[in-house]
Amino acid sequence: MSDPILISICIPAYKRIDFLQRLLQSVAIQTFRDFEVVVTDDSPDNSVKELCNQYLGQFPLQYFRNVPVKGTPENWNEGIRQAKGQWIKLIHDDDWLANEHSLQKFADAIKNNPHARFFFCAYRNNWFQTGRTEDMHINDFRYKQLLKQPAVLFSSNVVGPPSVVLHPNDKQFFYDNKVKWVVDIDFYIRYFKTTQPVHIPEVLMNVGMGEHQVTQDCFRKREVEVPENFYLLGKVGIGALKNMLAYDGWWRMIRNLEITKEEEIRIAGYSGPIHPVISSMIGWQRKLPRVVLNNGLASKFCMSLHFLLHRNQLRP
Repeated sequence: MSDPILISICIPAYKRIDFLQRLLQSVAIQTFRDFEVVVTDDSPDNSVKELCNQYLGQFPLQYFRNVPVKGTPENWNEGIRQAKGQWIKLIHDDDWLANEHSLQKFADAIKNNPHARFFFCAYRNNWFQTGRTEDMHINDFRYKQLLKQPAVLFSSNVVGPPSVVLHPNDKQFFYDNKVKWVVDIDFYIRYFKTTQPVHIPEVLMNVGMGEHQVTQDCFRKREVEVPENFYLLGKVGIGALKNMLAYDGWWRMIRNLEITKEEEIRIAGYSGPIHPVISSMIGWQRKLPRVVLNNGLASKFCMSLHFLLHRNQLRP
């Protein structure tokens, strides 16, 4: 019996064959070859299938057409369900491997950290409209805070998008199909209850940035961000906000969405309980001039003061 495949590259596809071709080409040139590719397709036509057929002789590739379409994130989950490798490397079709050694670096991380169950790498953001790029690295302070309390991801997704992640194919962890805006940080927080993430400091992935993304469609929309953040907070518990970074994430969400009344929370689609500390955040911000809230340092000072006065109310 042959050894099982080490890495399954799971690609949830949807029509964009120009992006997908770039990704598949970055896969084809990898020096590490113990992998398979699993494409799950939500497209209304055969364009993705026809492109995949061109790569059948270059590496092991499985193609699955979703009928009916599954959408985000169920199309991601379908790739995980179909994968046969020991590890899952989900890559969105508008992202791609940074160089020919990227998969080898992930494989080396697995070998060098035999007890680890979650890896994430540094990555390069690529803005399609302007051509601007930015390398994304987690600093030591944020990494230590992440290890201490994963709910700091409320403040900033310092892990990155799912394309930068590698985790075991245990058929136990899937992306929550009830959310879209917080879908990745929800997945990470749940996973980090079982293991501590290992960071690979090298840029191994390119991440495409553009208006076509689901996250761009959800950005600064109350009806998306409000109910999803409350849903996630309900999962992790109000006690997670005893970490100041997580607390700051909630303060900034209320500020950025310009929420000044609890009624606006209800109008946005959330009907559950609102913790008194969050109610107080809303009340404080209602009394503060907008010019203060829009000033980063001033807003941070007000948040810190509010945190110090209310943190003891954040009982699990």
